[in-house]
Amino acid sequence: MDISRRDFLGVTATAALAPLQRAAATADDPLGVRKDFPALRELTFLNTAYTGLIPQAVVNAAREWTDTRARRGYTVGEMLAKADEVRRIYGAMFGAGDDEIAFLSSTTEGENIVVNSLDFRAGDNVVYDDLVYPSTPVIYQRLAETRGVEIRVVKSRDGAAPLEDFKKLVDRRTRLISVAWINNNSGYRHDMKALAALAHSNGAYLYSDAVQFMGTGPVDLRAEGVDFSTSGTYKWLMAGFGVAVFHIRRELLDKINPSNIGWRSPNSKSAQQQSARKLEYATLSFGDIYELSAALKYLQAIGLDKIEAQSQVLAKRFWAGLAARKIHLATPENTRSPIVSFYIRKPVAEAEKIIAAERVKVSFQAAAPFTRVRVSFAFFNNEADVDRMLAVAAKLSA
Repeated sequence: MDISRRDFLGVTATAALAPLQRAAATADDPLGVRKDFPALRELTFLNTAYTGLIPQAVVNAAREWTDTRARRGYTVGEMLAKADEVRRIYGAMFGAGDDEIAFLSSTTEGENIVVNSLDFRAGDNVVYDDLVYPSTPVIYQRLAETRGVEIRVVKSRDGAAPLEDFKKLVDRRTRLISVAWINNNSGYRHDMKALAALAHSNGAYLYSDAVQFMGTGPVDLRAEGVDFSTSGTYKWLMAGFGVAVFHIRRELLDKINPSNIGWRSPNSKSAQQQSARKLEYATLSFGDIYELSAALKYLQAIGLDKIEAQSQVLAKRFWAGLAARKIHLATPENTRSPIVSFYIRKPVAEAEKIIAAERVKVSFQAAAPFTRVRVSFAFFNNEADVDRMLAVAAKLSA
């Protein structure tokens, strides 16, 4: 991909902000990107599922944002134009129109907007699995209490929630299916096309929390059939915390309406009323949008297909290594995601000491009577990282 000097961060380019020039690929650095992540000189970082490292291009974008604010400031018009540019980039990367994209503050906000917009009635039901993020049950419990909607929960089996289990609970009174595209614990990845077909055949909609998915590989949102999805940008998209990208299928724009209004709220005749931008009622987190611009262009330059291929090679190698060592896996086999989790009997505090001494970053989650260890592989990781973590896993399991 060609990235112009002027376009890279939406400001006049300097030598520090030149287009991405990747290092030559080597066995230790197959995508030529490790130099862009200074933390890798000191750590084996396997924790993008918690919070992603940001590449140097995003660091440069953040500096340019603050430097420009100090030197001259930005006009509102400039910042809104940047937001629209990022909207177009995101849509082009992930198979959506720019009219289908809105910038929110969090993934949870997106699901609340969907639930508050749809006309739920007593006797309707919503279906989700027990692999959703903890905010999802809270949202639907209130819906049950205030509107008499039935909650139906698919119970996962060995870290997976297959389509056939959803089919047992979905019927003509189902209004919404909600899932995490990739589960944050086991790494289980849903077949979204199949779930969308199930929802639509029963007159229901499909919502996805996509925070553990977007940025891990190529996807065409329209082809997947997802009706609504939201993703924070601080994990696999490798940007900041202040912005989450909300996607609405164009045909459903009239179904989703803002819960709040403000100075940016459109009137009924505005063109903005006919796009997802109608949800952006107030000042956006513009600094994070400038960072997201740099992050998306960085990922685009590498190639989402290469990003997925690299992480999958590593995840499969790690899964097989754990299985060969008879370590209790929490992640189903052949799950196409960058997350691999396993169980140990050591308490979290003891496990954290071992990990700290080894200078490895992973996540621990209490899962009585075990501790679950979550390992996540980004495109900057390599086979040496896998082998190192397998050695650490043996210590954790001892």
